[in-house]
Amino acid sequence: MEDYLSVGRIVNTHGVKGEVRVIPLTSDISRFDYLLYAFVMLDGKRKELRVTDVRYHKSFVLIKFNGIDTMDEAEKLKGCDLCVDRRNARPLEEDEYFICDLIGLEVFEGDQLLGKLTEVLETGSNDVYVVKQKGKEILIPALKSVVLDVDLENKKMQVKLPEGLLDEV
Repeated sequence: MEDYLSVGRIVNTHGVKGEVRVIPLTSDISRFDYLLYAFVMLDGKRKELRVTDVRYHKSFVLIKFNGIDTMDEAEKLKGCDLCVDRRNARPLEEDEYFICDLIGLEVFEGDQLLGKLTEVLETGSNDVYVVKQKGKEILIPALKSVVLDVDLENKKMQVKLPEGLLDEV
C-alpha cells in the first residue's frame, strides 16, 4: 500500500502572493479545512509543505503554504499531486476504500478472472470500477449488491455482475 494518498492536484497559481489552485481528488472536500501539512514531489524528492490558509473558490480549493510567497514560487508546484501521509488521512467508514488501494486489484466473478481494476470513475450516485483484460473494458458499478468482497491484502475483489452486463462487452 502507498504511504502517501493524493487528495488534490495543483493546477495553477492564484494571485501574486503564492496561493495555488487545487482540484480536489477526495470525496470529502472538508478534509482541507483540517489540513496542516501536505507533500508534493519536486525534483524527484518528497517535500513537506505547511498549510497556512485554505479557502474555496468555485470547484477549486485555494491553498497558501508557508514559505511560498510569490507567484513564481507557486508556479513551481503546478502539476504536482498534493498528498497526505496515510496515518494522517481521514478515517474510512466500513466498506470504504482509498482509490489508490483499489487500483490493480484482480476482479473475479466466482472463479472467473474478469481483469484488473485500472480506474475508478466518480459519478454522482455511485463510483464505477473500470476493469480491463485483453483490451476489453468492463464498467462495474460500485454497489454493495455487486461488490461482494474486497481483499486488499491479497489484491482481489469478488463481484456478482448484474444480468446482461457482460453481453454489452
